Amino acid sequence: MAPSRLVMKFGGTSVADVARIGAAATRVKREVDAGKQVAVVVSAMAGATNRLVEWTSAVSPLHDAREYDVVVASGEQVTAGLMALALQALGVNARSWLGWQIPIRTDDVHGKARIVAIDTDLLGERMAQGQVPVVAGFQGQGSDNRITTLGRGGSDTSAVALAAALHADRCDIFTDVDGVYTSDPRVVAKARKLDKITYEEMLEMASLGAKVLQTRSVEMAMKHRVRLQVLSSFEDKPGTLVVGEDEIVEQEMVSGIAYNRDEAKITLTRVPDRPGVAAAIFGPLADASINVDMIVQNVSEDGSTTDMTFTVAKSDLARSVRLLEDLRATLGYRALVPDPNVVKVSVIGVGMRSHAGVAQRMFSALAEKGINIQVISTSEIKVSVLIAEEYTELAVRSLHTVYGLDAD
Repeated sequence: MAPSRLVMKFGGTSVADVARIGAAATRVKREVDAGKQVAVVVSAMAGATNRLVEWTSAVSPLHDAREYDVVVASGEQVTAGLMALALQALGVNARSWLGWQIPIRTDDVHGKARIVAIDTDLLGERMAQGQVPVVAGFQGQGSDNRITTLGRGGSDTSAVALAAALHADRCDIFTDVDGVYTSDPRVVAKARKLDKITYEEMLEMASLGAKVLQTRSVEMAMKHRVRLQVLSSFEDKPGTLVVGEDEIVEQEMVSGIAYNRDEAKITLTRVPDRPGVAAAIFGPLADASINVDMIVQNVSEDGSTTDMTFTVAKSDLARSVRLLEDLRATLGYRALVPDPNVVKVSVIGVGMRSHAGVAQRMFSALAEKGINIQVISTSEIKVSVLIAEEYTELAVRSLHTVYGLDAD
């Protein structure tokens, strides 16, 4: 039987200094000593990428994106070399690999490139011979052979893509938290760590504010069926497995409560209710690369006008207001009311598919606390509501209790 393959990815806090790199190398050695073929993916040391971005902007505020990638990709190069040295010091046969050396092929969208293909033939041979490749995450090589970077969460994406290409048994993501919790432990003291969570639930939680994994890496893991484990690099204990639904025998009705403060609400009042009005509002926003999330429409009693309420990212609020004000004559609305003081709270769980009344329980629990629901959106495995930001903690804690998620 072939030895199992494992990809171990260490985030910025896990390799923040030489001591932590040494501790991470010890974790790698333990897996190698257990007979596994191991590949390591590393992020830049904590704070390094921010510093490189600042330097780039200081030299050239309107910089060439290709040269930006050359600069910011150097953070992972430093960590990869140091990790390889730390492993060698422990007697492990290791060497560093940069994106272009493998190569990890990407498209040419500098700053947020997407992986196209990874040639793992040589890496696979070296691993079979007992060598540990230490791969610089976050970077690749474009069609013109220039260095590219993968954007936010890029090292997680690198690790999952490499695990898929190597047909690894699992991809371990080491970070500063010890797993995925039923809610944010900083808000809900009784939040508990999940042993397992499905790709779909993790994707919803990541997109709805949980910062444990980036959505892009979870999407890739789900597509290629890569088993993920989120665990702490500071505590030696099992983390949370992110797996297919078939691996979880008994589905809980609700797995977690997430919240996202990065929402702002816009209401357009008394918009003439005619065919094409929604397209006239949301088309220009899409053209400006402004993502609209929740939408609710209220038609007047006589059917002549409608109030349109929707949410955008807080960072896009000012731009959205300016754009819609410029279109006021075309759209014909009476007033535009922006509100940045809102939060989206979501109840998530694949068990919703087979349980009725999940939404009703959520609405009742919020009503009992005197919390008004402004907007509602649903999917097969989640119910999200928009509420006033001041009620965030009360809402999240109440829902956590109502759905039986509190730790004993």
